[in-house]
Amino acid sequence: MAIIRSLLLLALLACGLAACTTGERDTRGMQPIPAKLVADMRQKGMKPSDPIMIRIYKQESELEVWKRDRSGSYALLKTYPICRWSGKLGPKKQEGDRQAPEGFYAITMSLLNPQSQFYLSFNLGFPNKLEEALGYEGAALMVHGACSSSGCYALTDAGVAEIYAVARDALIGGQTSFQVQSLPFRMTPQNLALHRNDPNMNFWLNLKQGTDQFDVTRQPPKVEACNRRYVFGAKPVDPSAVFDPLGACPAFEVDPSVAAKVAVKQARDDSQIAALAASEPPISLAYSDGGMNEAFREILKNSGPEKLSRMTSAGFPVSRPSAALADPYQIVGIDPVQTATSVAGQK
Repeated sequence: MAIIRSLLLLALLACGLAACTTGERDTRGMQPIPAKLVADMRQKGMKPSDPIMIRIYKQESELEVWKRDRSGSYALLKTYPICRWSGKLGPKKQEGDRQAPEGFYAITMSLLNPQSQFYLSFNLGFPNKLEEALGYEGAALMVHGACSSSGCYALTDAGVAEIYAVARDALIGGQTSFQVQSLPFRMTPQNLALHRNDPNMNFWLNLKQGTDQFDVTRQPPKVEACNRRYVFGAKPVDPSAVFDPLGACPAFEVDPSVAAKVAVKQARDDSQIAALAASEPPISLAYSDGGMNEAFREILKNSGPEKLSRMTSAGFPVSRPSAALADPYQIVGIDPVQTATSVAGQK
């Protein structure tokens, strides 16, 4: 393992040094994790080489980086505001629909792009195995900088630089891939009750089965697909059985202790959802195009699009707002659409 890590590091260094011939900017993929973030890791019992997991929330326009600590469990390391995402709540299905994906994705070293035209990026790997089987189409769906999106999740350059460095060091440290859980919103009873009439609800409840497993175990769930749905933590009874995304699910079992904890959580959530649904009207199904974090909305409202553009490209340190977004937000005064064509791995 130590030899593999060394070879990966040498390959990255070689790539960075070779890029110097085209300009200093091309070494941006080799930036170290900021000292303050390393200190935060140390305080939380984490090392830069420890594995990570990422959660993305559209409605709240936030990205969370989780990292394994010395106890072996994953804990929240840092939350980043998302500057821009496009489309609406719901999964991506077609090329050109401007939808940012929702689902479970596995990010390998090959999906990191240190030469991104949007500062730095990593590809979500859309379509995943289930999405491909369902006929969903799209390419180059990324998490990147530059604060502009057409089907991607865009952060500030400074924000994506931190996330990229943390992901890179975890992969060099031995993690073969890290999981991204891309979600419409935080899977709370409040949000599920508000969106109860949305036609995507069955899909979202399927995603919640995976997020519930993580919430009760603090371990990224193993992801499979069958019967046109995700299944989580599933171990086939017959070791030779395979999961076919479009076929019937083989007989499988989930760790009994995990299943019991998930059942308790789901029953509690279902009770709260029912109570909230009885007292609160559902949210309107009318969507604006995409959204941005409340912190960036405040900059836009108070200072205009030019000030927002200067601050985000310079790495303006936007803190997490105290209140989450209530609904997606239509940016006024900024062109949210990237009209230049791009291919997978180019963003």
